[in-house]
Amino acid sequence: MKTINNFVRIIFTGILLMQVTFAVAQEKLKTEEPIRPFKVNISDTAIKDLRQRVLATKWPDQETVTDQSQGAKLSKMKELIKYWGTNYDWRKAEAKLNAYPQFVTKIDGVDIHFIHVKSKHKNAMPLILSHGWPGSVFEFTNVIGPLSNPTAYGGKTEDAFDLIIPSLPGFGFSGKPTEAGWNIDRIAKAWIVLMDRLGYKQYVAQGGDWGAGIVNAMALRAPEGLLGIHSNLPATLPTEAGMALGGKTVPAGFSDKERAAFEQLNKEIVGGGFIYKTTMETRPQGVSYGLNDSPAGLAAWIFLHPGFENWSYGNDPKQLPTKDEVLDDISLYWLTGSAGSSSRIYWENRNVSLISAGAMKSDQITIPVAVTTFPQDVYASPETWARRAYKNLIYFNEVSIGGHFAAWEQPQIFSEEIRAAFKTLR
Repeated sequence: MKTINNFVRIIFTGILLMQVTFAVAQEKLKTEEPIRPFKVNISDTAIKDLRQRVLATKWPDQETVTDQSQGAKLSKMKELIKYWGTNYDWRKAEAKLNAYPQFVTKIDGVDIHFIHVKSKHKNAMPLILSHGWPGSVFEFTNVIGPLSNPTAYGGKTEDAFDLIIPSLPGFGFSGKPTEAGWNIDRIAKAWIVLMDRLGYKQYVAQGGDWGAGIVNAMALRAPEGLLGIHSNLPATLPTEAGMALGGKTVPAGFSDKERAAFEQLNKEIVGGGFIYKTTMETRPQGVSYGLNDSPAGLAAWIFLHPGFENWSYGNDPKQLPTKDEVLDDISLYWLTGSAGSSSRIYWENRNVSLISAGAMKSDQITIPVAVTTFPQDVYASPETWARRAYKNLIYFNEVSIGGHFAAWEQPQIFSEEIRAAFKTLR
């Protein structure tokens, strides 16, 4: 009899556990946000309105200098804007994005848009790529092929990556936050949720500009599964260099490379290269009214970014990004109405210096870090600063060409750097 009672008890307990498990699973299905397929489909009316506004631009007086120290040159902007209103074709940009699998999922109350390309090669390493301002997912379209299908671009099967390329909250086709608080740490948490929701148990992360700050924040959190990060705008600026910025004196004891990096960054600061940053940090809403009302004004504002300083306005056919690629990016901001919402990332992080090792707590990162510096960026971090900033620096390289928008400007070099950076983590 005792044996029978025990048997009944076991059966009853098993049934109860099954019921509880089923109930938990059902509850999870109710609360877990779905991942929804997405296609870009801007209305003809919106495209027509953009063209009309572009062609009706009310131009300012010509600058009183021969360089770009007062902002984008009037003659160059007129040429670009005319092309935008007459020859540029947004539908080609739309088709470029729609050639890749795109999705939207809600995280922390905000819809997150992302491209998700799975490699055909087995054991591909999952990689999440993060853009900044005034960038977008368009920055990475020329590296999707080389990274996901390396054998077609001179790489090896073992170089393959699965790619996850999200639009930052308030940017492009992602939702616009309706509350304050979406700083780089909150975005980092959202990216960790996204990778978990996609089922990736192990992955790596890469970023430049604000994307560099996001992957830095991810590394500080060191979630289970994040194997390492790569940055092309590393937070390596030492305290003594940061305190001397804006002045004429280079801190004592700097090597030639450290002096060059300091002077490169100091030149941008003294020359007002970050005036757009200061404005959006303090009054993003004030900026929004003009940026959401004038496409030409939006383009001119974006051209204040030092990353566009050496761009030839599309007159050099060998230079990337091309005229159309730049207009793809600017048009995306206009057509999604995200010029204002994207600018708030500066206000949300107004007390953060992305390149300051101290502010970004680089020395507290324990997971592997890889760094590539591009010489035409706002500053090219020397290896000594990188090793001082990151305790677990597994890869460092200085390439010979390229600037702030590394994947956009030098897709082949960028792809090769990503392969090399994460090779030991596979």
